[in-house]
Amino acid sequence: MTLFSLVVEASLRVAGTRSRKTKTAVLADCLRRLDASEVVSCVGFLCGVPRQGKIGLGYASVAEVTAVAADTPSWTVLAVDEVLTKIQQVRGSGSKAARQKLLAELLSLATEDEQQFLRRLLVGELRQGALEGLVLDGIAAAAELPSREVRRAVMLSGSAAEVAKAALTEGRHALERFSLQLFRPLQPMLAKPAGDLDEALSKLGRAALEWKLDGARIQVHRDGDDVAIFTRRLNDVTTALPEVVEVARGFSAKRFVLDGEVIALEEDRRPRPFQVTMRRFGRRLDVDRLRREIPVVPFFFDGLHLDGEDLLDLGGEERGRLIAERIPEEFRVPGLVTEDAEAAEEFFAAALASGHEGIMAKSLEAPYEAGRRGSGWWKVKPSHTLDLVVLGAEWGSGRRQGWLSNLHLGARRDDGHGFVMLGKTFKGMTDEMLAWQTEKLQELEISRDGFVVVVEPKLIVEIAFDGVQESPHYPAGMALRFARVKRYRPDKSADQCDTVAAVRAIHGGH
Repeated sequence: MTLFSLVVEASLRVAGTRSRKTKTAVLADCLRRLDASEVVSCVGFLCGVPRQGKIGLGYASVAEVTAVAADTPSWTVLAVDEVLTKIQQVRGSGSKAARQKLLAELLSLATEDEQQFLRRLLVGELRQGALEGLVLDGIAAAAELPSREVRRAVMLSGSAAEVAKAALTEGRHALERFSLQLFRPLQPMLAKPAGDLDEALSKLGRAALEWKLDGARIQVHRDGDDVAIFTRRLNDVTTALPEVVEVARGFSAKRFVLDGEVIALEEDRRPRPFQVTMRRFGRRLDVDRLRREIPVVPFFFDGLHLDGEDLLDLGGEERGRLIAERIPEEFRVPGLVTEDAEAAEEFFAAALASGHEGIMAKSLEAPYEAGRRGSGWWKVKPSHTLDLVVLGAEWGSGRRQGWLSNLHLGARRDDGHGFVMLGKTFKGMTDEMLAWQTEKLQELEISRDGFVVVVEPKLIVEIAFDGVQESPHYPAGMALRFARVKRYRPDKSADQCDTVAAVRAIHGGH
């Protein structure tokens, strides 16, 4: 049986190099050495998402568990997987303590590197883990198959782990069984961020522009009267959205897979905050009451299958034409095809004036690349900036080992007494910035809590972000979306950082 340390070592090596070729080779070597029964678990570990998903241990619960590291590795891949399953299955009174006890037993027999890997894996912050795209390249290399065939199989199946197991144990012919099937959700196509509208148009030329709605991504499957709705994470939410089922049954097309957004609207058709829409997904009970309180409307912008025809390999313009023939305009995202910069700017301004996030700019020729963040789709959004105080930082791992990386960000309380945390970010930092902030933050250190260094609130950093959302995880009830560092502000003191009220104003102006 394969030692878990093989996975950890591979992950560290991947994070420690910039060469994609080297990363792929490391992952392929790791995957080749696995037993067939270990592939699914290992792929989840390497992607940074265990196959069990969330197991009931949050950031604080994991941080509270301490254990002396073992000198030599002893855990196997399957043994670690088994412990995670046991933790996930704990229920009832005293479940937190029981989960922590199991985690403590796991960590007590783990090496220091294994402990770091596991802690970050469980809280979703495995920076040293490989991204799924890299893992797919590693699977292809290990199985000696073209990467495009592996990626397509994952696109159609929604599971890198299952494709890896098939490719590594059965070979190329096994990928043929992964095809588009109604009611088996596909990973959605993703967009890259563009700096501004000019950048997006320069990359695409004549393009399809669409309003970027601040709703929840959905994929709707229909075959006759049977309808299923899936989230961007491929979770089935059909029972939570009965009005979307009713809308889908009303279309003239009888068999389809549509890509779109569902969103809660005010009476004037302006969007309600993102978190309001998301309340429709949080509970399976009281659906009728929630429907009355938070009615939602679906808007579609793409199609993957339509009345017996797969659309994935068609260009964006052709897919759009076919969808427009079958889906009423009131349930399609507003769009414009143009290469004129002035017309594009007016369309962008109209989207923002209507309360939406921005716009999407899409290639007219690109196929639907499910699960990919390719060059066919670009998102254009206005960004906000705030001057915030650093409340703490987490030690990095992999290539950032030895540096303080993930910053804890705070805004000044409205009464001027103290600060309120709004979230974290590790994005936008150069190596020079990492080295500087590591030295500076240790000078300001107050205490340590696990791998978090708590500091005096003196250092101001300018943060760019895409918006503000409601969050129960932070005291102000808000968190920044897609926060990244622009620069430090040594010219400002802590009493000059932005207030909670300033953040709330951005949130309220959504």
